[in-house]
Amino acid sequence: METYSFLREFADSWVMLGIFGFFIGAAIWAFLPSQRGAREDASMIPFRNEAPAKTCAGTCADCESKQSSFDPKGA
Repeated sequence: METYSFLREFADSWVMLGIFGFFIGAAIWAFLPSQRGAREDASMIPFRNEAPAKTCAGTCADCESKQSSFDPKGA
């Protein structure tokens, strides 16, 4: 048997099975309950550098939020 034919046959059967087994193992590991913190941390990556939103309590003397011109009744 030629070297190419042997390697081709080996890759078609056992290496493919090994890659499939690795994929299944990685998928199971990624969704284990112990990996929840890592998944939550990874999901927050896009928001890491954003400044926190400022909140207004409406207690300052010149606060514009308590002098709102919005009329919910539409009058």
